[in-house]
Amino acid sequence: MSVSDTAPATRFGRRLLRRLGRPAGGPAVAWVPLAAVVCGLFTGALASRAAWETSPPQPDRAEAAAILSEVFPGHDLGEIDTPPALFVVYGHALRLGTVKTLVFGDGGEYQEGATGAFALGAPPAPVAQIVTVARERLTGGGWRVYDPQVPDRVSCADKMCATPRAITDTALTARRGDTILNASISSQTAVDASYLSVELHRAPPLLVVPAGVLGTLLGAAAGWLVFGWVSRRTEGRRSRGTVNGLIGVATVLWWLPVLLAAPQLLHHHLGEPHPAWHPYWEWLGQPAASLLFLVGAVCALLALALAAGTRRNTTPEATAD
Repeated sequence: MSVSDTAPATRFGRRLLRRLGRPAGGPAVAWVPLAAVVCGLFTGALASRAAWETSPPQPDRAEAAAILSEVFPGHDLGEIDTPPALFVVYGHALRLGTVKTLVFGDGGEYQEGATGAFALGAPPAPVAQIVTVARERLTGGGWRVYDPQVPDRVSCADKMCATPRAITDTALTARRGDTILNASISSQTAVDASYLSVELHRAPPLLVVPAGVLGTLLGAAAGWLVFGWVSRRTEGRRSRGTVNGLIGVATVLWWLPVLLAAPQLLHHHLGEPHPAWHPYWEWLGQPAASLLFLVGAVCALLALALAAGTRRNTTPEATAD
């Protein structure tokens, strides 16, 4: 093949590389990279959620009973409750009927399920003694035990709160392998309230992190290509203002929950021990702000549809690049 034969192909390849993902001028210079990055974040969160399916089931009753009898001997923790699914909404598995709950205000209730039990009444021993025994048994059983957290609260014996009582709720956290234990030991003395509650759940499986990273990179690259194409497709067209407005609204609606949730969650992580980080999607404010995400997605799809329906400018000036 001669040099003259390869010259058109070379020019085409260079022109393609210049145009891939390149946003047009104007507002697109700002919203294309912002939209691409947030698309990467959401794609990474989706990939990490898919990787969660490689997790083993939550501890069953037999496993939980063995752990509870070892760590909290002499405490009647009653019946052990097991979750119906890996992730639950108000204790129930996600199903079509719970989608409304997720979208309209209660998306934050979408959480990892846990196997739990509790004991009612007044503590049979001082709270400090219960915590000390539990820590010793956890350490002896090969658990990594984190420093207890002891927040104070006030309880009232009557509706008028004439005799307020100071109550401590000691939070104890430990991890062994892929199992995490969270216990709360209270100094309350009411017969119909729990002084001890324990939850056991699984740590994120190993594939969650690489899946999230890979999904983020691929999603950001795809978003850059798609939104860059949209901006170039509508350049110089009457639909450009509408498309820029729709993508701008989508970008704001997608970024707003991220900017609000991420700092709060970081402060929460730094304020108390966490054997495992919160799921990726919670850092993006999802699914608590899923309504904003859905409205933004509709705006983005409308913008894509307008761009796809826009006629190309076939003048020599437009096709020269």
